[in-house]
Amino acid sequence: MWYGTLLPRLHAFLPADTILELGPGQGRWTQYLKEAALRLVLVDLAEDCIAACRERFGPDGNISYHVNDGKSLDMVAERSIDLVFSFDSLVHAEADVLEAYLGQLGTKLTPDGVGFIHHSNMGAYRRAARLARMVPGRLRRPLTLRRLLVNLYAWRAESTTAELFAALCERAGLVCIAQEKIRWEYGRGLTDAISLFTLPGSRWERPLVTVDNPHLMEEAARLAEIGRLYGVASFPEKATPVNSST
Repeated sequence: MWYGTLLPRLHAFLPADTILELGPGQGRWTQYLKEAALRLVLVDLAEDCIAACRERFGPDGNISYHVNDGKSLDMVAERSIDLVFSFDSLVHAEADVLEAYLGQLGTKLTPDGVGFIHHSNMGAYRRAARLARMVPGRLRRPLTLRRLLVNLYAWRAESTTAELFAALCERAGLVCIAQEKIRWEYGRGLTDAISLFTLPGSRWERPLVTVDNPHLMEEAARLAEIGRLYGVASFPEKATPVNSST
């Protein structure tokens, strides 16, 4: 997913001097971001996640680790961040959390800094979510797998939409320049979104462009399948040098 799905969406902004990752979890994406930054700042609400990242990446001196209260970015210096990244984490964050983060990121980004945030669009499907909850449990999952119901199992924040995120950016003095509405795994509807934002006057500033993409997960699965065909999935983390005498 990193090389085939995320990196193509991020390549214009990498490498970066300083990257802020919000909600790194166990470091699934951190392992790639640390190679693309001089400095990587990790911020997570969960102490165990930061502890796991510290244990996993501790020797890397370009990483700093911070536990926050789920909203504060006081530990991040102003005008220091070139790229803010969060994927498969803030989709669970309600609108007040996103508003708090965006309100601070307006002062944390460098003049040409950008944000790449994966968040919920489930607020656009509130009625569909209510209807899905009325379906008996024994039927709900089969119907969700057939994309007849929205995916409640993915636990998306229902107070957030792509349109609200763009409005929160504007309120925070930021400019939302791109939004990709996506379907996550199974279920009906584009319940997720990826939003790209920057500061007014940034070299990246442009009018908002929005795209509907119901096939992102199929994209990633297909690329993984092709990767296995060429042995990518079976490569060791560090390849053993071939003996030059053979």
